[in-house]
Amino acid sequence: MMRLAAVVALVPDVAEPDLADWIARGWVMPEGEPPDWRFAEIDVARVRLVRDLLHDLAVEQETLSLVLTLLDQVYALRRSLAEVLAAAETQPEPVRRALLAALRRQAR
Repeated sequence: MMRLAAVVALVPDVAEPDLADWIARGWVMPEGEPPDWRFAEIDVARVRLVRDLLHDLAVEQETLSLVLTLLDQVYALRRSLAEVLAAAETQPEPVRRALLAALRRQAR
């Protein structure tokens, strides 16, 4: 786990007040309370994502919450799909074939 100063030192173009604002807006959710926030690797990745969206892609702050919500939904769907695929791989061959056939029918 990293502290606020370490995250700011690690991620260019992000100052402590910016990061505190992002936390207040719910864009980044570290553990703990200010000023003792603790950031896991996933939190640092989120800081980088927010920075990239704001600075590199020029997403407006008013729009960023929606963009992050949609991205979170996409990531959740990907995780769910990976779980379904992993479960399907454990099934006997006839069941896997039936699943594949059903998916092909649905794709039409």
